Amino acid sequence: MDQPITNSGAGRKEAKAMFAGGCFWCMVSPFEEMPGIISVVSGYTGGRTENPTYEEVCSETTGHAEAVQITYDPDVFPYEKLLDIFWRQIDPTDAGGQFHDRGSSYRTGIYYYDEEQHRLALESKRELEASGRFDRPVVTEIEPAQPFYPAEDYHQGYHKSNPYRYKMYRKGSGRDAYISKHWSVKKDAEELKRRLTPIQYEVTQNSATERPFTGEYWDHTGDGIYVDIVSGEPLFSSRDKYDAGCGWPSFTKPLQSSAVTEHTDSSHYMVRVEVRSKEGDSHLGHVFDDGPREAGGLRYCINSASLRFVAKEDLVKEGYGEYLSLFEQ
Repeated sequence: MDQPITNSGAGRKEAKAMFAGGCFWCMVSPFEEMPGIISVVSGYTGGRTENPTYEEVCSETTGHAEAVQITYDPDVFPYEKLLDIFWRQIDPTDAGGQFHDRGSSYRTGIYYYDEEQHRLALESKRELEASGRFDRPVVTEIEPAQPFYPAEDYHQGYHKSNPYRYKMYRKGSGRDAYISKHWSVKKDAEELKRRLTPIQYEVTQNSATERPFTGEYWDHTGDGIYVDIVSGEPLFSSRDKYDAGCGWPSFTKPLQSSAVTEHTDSSHYMVRVEVRSKEGDSHLGHVFDDGPREAGGLRYCINSASLRFVAKEDLVKEGYGEYLSLFEQ
């Protein structure tokens, strides 16, 4: 039963994890950009036949669930953090499918490869049940990993190969609305006013903009990551920071595309794309298409007041140890 942890030959360890969370299109992007994640493959598991097709699985006759198999380096990104990401993508109280997708092929599950994964999965489930976050029992199955069959090529990386259809599907499925309701940071205005400076509060909560060349980080250098001042969620890396000459911290990309949300902003007689943090729902700034072409062409223009910098040497101490690998490459 024990899962062998292999050495890739490139100085890293490799282990596998497997999760079912409803439509596998939606279970790739939350994991794939995290440090230490080597691959995320969509496929099928837990059924009675070998090498099932998508049509067979959807017919609910094979017993399979749509799932993702993750290959990762446990020294960089531990299994506990994979579990945390998994729970935040699903409705663990729904035994009949996920959101608008109904049937056993859309059930949720954690499929463990060794007894340590089993122990950690059970522990995480108990903690979730005790948190009081849900008003119904957690019914996600925790079972030994069964054979995994990769899905057809057109299902792999679907969010990248068919971005428009993926976004429309995801928005219409009800998944994002559910995640926002159950996993967004619960904010108390008075507590935030006590904890934040006036400019931090106005920027993050009222979408204000600090004056250029006045923020703490517009010309800040040094290795580390920038996190949401409200929620602490990781947002940007110093490796992607550059001087755009605008007077605000500028980045070519977020740490993970799923860490931020984009919204149309038509204030001040302009049409811009606002950037907000996903969990904290903090106003961060805007994204423009005048960034360095060699780095993708985007400029994330962010208010210093929405950020807190965590230096490379403090990452482990502050609970962001998985990002240390960014600065060891």
